[in-house]
Parts: sequence; structure tokens; C-alpha cells
Amino acid sequence: MMMAQSLFKFLKMRDPKIQIDVLAPAWSLPLLSRMPEVRQAISMPLTHGQLGLKTRYQLGKKLRSENYTQAIVLPNSFKSALIPFFAKIPKRTGWKRELRQFILNDARSLDKKRYPLMIEQYLALGLESIDEKLPEKYPLPDLKISSETQKKALEKYQIELSNKSILAICPGAEFGPAKRWPENYYADVANQKIKEGWDVWIFGSPKDVPVSEMIMQQTQNRCINFTGKTKLEEAIDLLALATSVICNDSGLMHISAALNKSLVAIYGPTSAAFTPPLNAKAKVITLNLDCQPCFQRECPLKHHQCMQELKPAKILEILSAKVI
Repeated sequence: MMMAQSLFKFLKMRDPKIQIDVLAPAWSLPLLSRMPEVRQAISMPLTHGQLGLKTRYQLGKKLRSENYTQAIVLPNSFKSALIPFFAKIPKRTGWKRELRQFILNDARSLDKKRYPLMIEQYLALGLESIDEKLPEKYPLPDLKISSETQKKALEKYQIELSNKSILAICPGAEFGPAKRWPENYYADVANQKIKEGWDVWIFGSPKDVPVSEMIMQQTQNRCINFTGKTKLEEAIDLLALATSVICNDSGLMHISAALNKSLVAIYGPTSAAFTPPLNAKAKVITLNLDCQPCFQRECPLKHHQCMQELKPAKILEILSAKVI
């Protein structure tokens, strides 16, 4: 969704009068509400992997009254192209995948050498034709923060801001344990920054609670732990207050980048060559071992060296040197 915002901004740049509605999973609606380019977010009633052919037909039929002129389908699955087809949208654009050319009448062949980044693959679908070129500089994700909702989040969690710098750490990774930098390393960094007079805030989903609790134990409960407690919109508002952020390759990493935060992005089994943090202040850290990237949820070699050998001293050096 963060990558998609660049497409929304690009479309608005080309035609300021364009109206953009986005059909997306309910969990992502708080992100869309922070994107001023989006007129309306439509909640997708089906979860990932569900076909729900009848539901897709009913939603497509309902959307016919909106009289959309074009649908840009970002997911690559066949089923994701069905609703625009059922909605009878005149121009249906997307990459050729899973025989979708039968329901997309503007199905395009993807040249990954020409568009190596996910953000570029999304942006290219906003071009008039496959022959048109992307501009050298294209818009990057940029979430807008409401001071009103930010104030409410601070009040809800009884946070009083001070003059202290704030380090936000995001130790989880939805993809799997291989993407997680060790929790004791996060704790080492947190302890050092607390010693230097920083506040440390921990963010994550309910699945990240065990990891965050281990960090809390190893920091003598001196961090503020938001893991599993905040709604996504609250996490966005609170992350916007951070001085610096340390993340694994995760959704919170891309959100932090879109908040223009000074960011250390830790990559182990994955690669920044396809989905890097889109922020000039971001510093990607990886060891570039022979076994990287493996793109596995768990280390196939059982040693997890890509993360284990990336020591806290390296991250602290980057923070102290103000490289980011």
C-alpha cells in the first residue's frame, strides 16, 4: 500500500482533477486515510486467498454506478482483476499474469529490467502506454499526520512528551523469524540509547508481543511498549514523533520511511533491490553474505548468520555518527 501511494501521487500530478478511489483490505484503510490523493477507500470484503466469486460479482455490479473510466489492478492474481471486469470499467489496466489478458483489456507485459523496483512497476501502470517512460524523479510515499489524532493517541496512552530524543524500534516481521534481527541485539541498542538519555518506544503487531516482552525484560522495563496495543492509525501518529527508527524489513519500515524518519533498515534474508525504504534519510544495513538473499521464512542453513553477525555496535555507530 505504501508503494501504491506513489502511483496515486503520480496520477494526480498528471491530472489534478482526477478522482481516485481505492479498493483495499480493511486493515489498510488507516493508511489510505493519510493519503490526501485518495478520494474514497472501499473496503474489500474478502481476505487474502479467498476466491468468493459471488461476492466479487456483487461488489463489481454495485460499483457500476460509480461510472469509473479506468481501473488499475496492482495485485498480480487472476481473481484481483475480476471486480473491475464485473464492474464493466471501460479500461482495465494491469500486468499480464495468470491469463488475465482475457479480463484486462489493457494487459501489459512487464519488463523487470526496465522496472526493477516494485514502486516502478506500480508507477508504470499509470503511464498512458507501455512505450511511455517514467520521469527520472517520481513522487515517493508521504503520509500526512493529523495533530488532532496524534494528540488523542498521546492522551490515550498517557504519554507526556519531553525534550528527549525518541528511538522507535520495530523488532517484528510478518514474513517470518528469518527477517527478525535478534531481540537481545535490539535490547542492547535500547539500553545504550536509554543510557544516553533517549526514550525508547517499541512498536509491533499482536504477533510481535513475545519478542517485545523479551526486549522489555532485558531493558528492565525502561521502554514504552506499544506492541499489540495500538491501532494502525495510532502507531502511525506515534511513529511520526520518533527521532530515529530501527526496523527489520517490514510494513512498519515502509511506514517510517513515508513519515520521513531517520531510519536504519535491517535486511537479512530479503533484499532492498526490490522494495527498499523510500526515504533519503534511510540507511539500509545488510552483510551481503554469499547466502543472501535466500527469501526464506526460516534460515535454511540453520545459522542465521545474516542477522547474528550484524552486531549492535554497527547500528549504534550509525545512530551516533548521524549518518541517517
